[in-house]
Amino acid sequence: MTAPWWMQLLCVMLGGAGGGALRYAVSGWIGRRVGETFPWGTLAVNASGAFAAGWLIGVVHADAAQSRLLWLCLGAGVLGSYTTVSSLSLQTLLPARDGSVRRAAGYLLLSLATGLCAVFAGHWLATR
Repeated sequence: MTAPWWMQLLCVMLGGAGGGALRYAVSGWIGRRVGETFPWGTLAVNASGAFAAGWLIGVVHADAAQSRLLWLCLGAGVLGSYTTVSSLSLQTLLPARDGSVRRAAGYLLLSLATGLCAVFAGHWLATR
């Protein structure tokens, strides 16, 4: 039996609050450690989130009734707010707007490559 819609929404909301706070903490911590001339914090958040998403999809089956709330909380909620395409897009736009097109393109390519590698690695680890 499926949980009521309001419980599903609550799971996404609570997970989203935690993921947003975690994103702020991790990205800020890395930025303070290595500097913010390149968005290393966002890159690390997106790569670790992609890894976690790959791992999560390997261990939680979103269509199974007993796993639905866990998936909504962790997948849609936590990881949905922890990793965001809007940050990737913004941190690609900013250097490009300021005339650093090569840096913007490098960041975009590096982000996509690390995200794809991380999601595959997480899924591989979860299914072994």
